[in-house]
Amino acid sequence: MSMQYKTFGRRSGLRVSQLALGAGNFGTGWGHGADKAEAKAMFDTYIDAGGNFIDTADVYQGGQSEQFLGELMAAERDNLVIATKYTLNGKHPGTTGNSRKNMMQAVDASLKRMGTDRIDLYWAHFADGLTPIEEILRGFDDLVRSGKILYAGLSNFPAWRVARADLMAELRGWSPLIGLQFEYSLAERTADRELLPMTEALGLGGTLWSPLAGGFLTGKYRAPTGESRLQNLGKLVHSESSGRETAILDTVLAIAAEADAPPAHVAIAWLLARDAQSSTALVPLLGPRTKAQLDATLGALKLTLSPAHIARLDHVSAVDLGTPYRQIADSADTIAGGQPSLRSPKLHPVA
Repeated sequence: MSMQYKTFGRRSGLRVSQLALGAGNFGTGWGHGADKAEAKAMFDTYIDAGGNFIDTADVYQGGQSEQFLGELMAAERDNLVIATKYTLNGKHPGTTGNSRKNMMQAVDASLKRMGTDRIDLYWAHFADGLTPIEEILRGFDDLVRSGKILYAGLSNFPAWRVARADLMAELRGWSPLIGLQFEYSLAERTADRELLPMTEALGLGGTLWSPLAGGFLTGKYRAPTGESRLQNLGKLVHSESSGRETAILDTVLAIAAEADAPPAHVAIAWLLARDAQSSTALVPLLGPRTKAQLDATLGALKLTLSPAHIARLDHVSAVDLGTPYRQIADSADTIAGGQPSLRSPKLHPVA
C-alpha cells in the first residue's frame, strides 16, 4: 500500500506523496484532538505507508500541532516535506493577518516550535482582505532568499488574487508561488469554477483540504448516534442540507457497496482519479484524529474506481459553473468552426 510520488506542480521540482497528512489534530489545545501517543501512532503509520508530505499551521491546537510535529519528525526531517501556515495565530491586530510584520514574526515562531532550520512550504493561511499581494510576495521572496523557507503558496485565496500574484512574482523576478490550498471533495466542488482550472493552467500544485467533507462522505452522520463533532464543528462538516447532498451520499454509499469498499475509500479514490487526469499535482489532505481514522483512509490507495463509477460520481456532484462558463460551453461548437472533433485537446487548461 506504499504511496507513489509526483512533482508538486510545474513550478518546482518538489516531490510529494500522493496523499498528504494534515496535522491539525496533533495536540489537544482546542479541547479535542490527539495526545502525543496518538499523534505518534498517526505519524508512524503515515511514514510507513510511504507518505512524506505533512501540513500544519501555527494556529492549530494553539501551537501544539507544530510542537508535536517537530518532536516526531526530528529523525526523518530530511525525508519530509513540511508545510505550515501563518495568518491566524494571534489575539491582537499586530499578530494576525498577512502583513510582512506578522509574517516575519510568525515564521520565526514556527521554526522555534518545530525545532527546524527551514520550512519546506510556507502558506499564507487566509486572505485578510487588507494586505497588498506585493507585500506578501516580497516577504515570501525574502524568506526564500534567507533560507528560512524553501517554497511559498497561498491557502484559501480567491482565484483573481492568486492569478495576479502569480504574474507579479514572474514579472518582478521574485520566488514563484508553487501551490494553492483549497477545499475540494465530492460535496464541495465550487473550486471547479475558478480555482481548479487556474491551478492546472498555471502549473500550481494543489492540496485539497477536507476530502471527506468533514466526515460527511463516510455516511457516519446519517446514523442517529452520529458523532457530536457534527454539532461542535458544524462549519467544517457538510450535511444533507439539500437534495444534492443526499444524492451525493446515496451514490457514494451505493458505489461503496458495489466495490466492496468503505465509503471513505470511494470519496478519496475519486480525488486520486481526478489527480491522475490532471496535468499538475492534486493532493488530498487527510485530517485524521486517530490512528484508526488514518488507517481507514489510507486504504483508499488500494481502490481503483471504474470509469462508470467515476462518471456517476462526477455527474451527481457537479456544480453549475455559472457565467461566463455556461455561455462558453454553449458556444463551443461555433468557436470550433462547427467541427469540434477536428480540434486537438490541450494537455491542460490555457491561462
